Amino acid sequence: MNENILVVDDEKEIADLLEVYLTNEGFSVHKFYNGLDAMNYINQASVDLAVLDVMLPGMDGFSICRKVRESFFFPVIMLTAKVEDMDKITGLTLGADDYITKPFNPLEVVARIKTQLRRYTKYNSMGALTSQNEYDIRGLNINKATHKCSLYGENIPLTPIEFSILWYLCERHGTVVSSEELFEAVWEDKFLDNNNTVMAHIGRLREKLKEPSKKPRFIKTVWGVGYQIED
Repeated sequence: MNENILVVDDEKEIADLLEVYLTNEGFSVHKFYNGLDAMNYINQASVDLAVLDVMLPGMDGFSICRKVRESFFFPVIMLTAKVEDMDKITGLTLGADDYITKPFNPLEVVARIKTQLRRYTKYNSMGALTSQNEYDIRGLNINKATHKCSLYGENIPLTPIEFSILWYLCERHGTVVSSEELFEAVWEDKFLDNNNTVMAHIGRLREKLKEPSKKPRFIKTVWGVGYQIED
């Protein structure tokens, strides 16, 4: 396995616990207890996935996530002791791929990490080929084989989750996809009625595509039904 997992948490017991479980699964774990040291490591080393606590000394998890998304595409999982939906939405909007609320079961964290790494590998691999590997919809181009997306020739950097959402919608362009279907297809988990994860990621995608808030050109909301990319 040997993927490099970054764990950043100012609670030493939590970081040490995750290190034990992840090391037992064959991962290489790099721990930090403050945000600045973690960000310096990210800029100098190879990271396959980061687990970031929100509340950190020096530089909080949200700030690290924002900086990471300026240059890197590896998956980011946020750890938070807060339960407010807005905190979760904030992390997802900044480019996080998943969030886990403390206290947590370390086995769940390991499972979530494996899921994110499988998705990241799948969409960055030439082996993930299907019958059609590219869509060009009115200037929006997305290529599954190269994991690249562009709008009118300008590169649009997407996280693995964002790419998966956009690819799923493009595959089904012309039809409406419900939030439930989209969540269960992309996150491979059961959808809950109060889950705002899809909405937060759609908002982030629209921001990257420079979509007008009232009349989006690509990802349309069909109220009460779901989302659609029109032909």
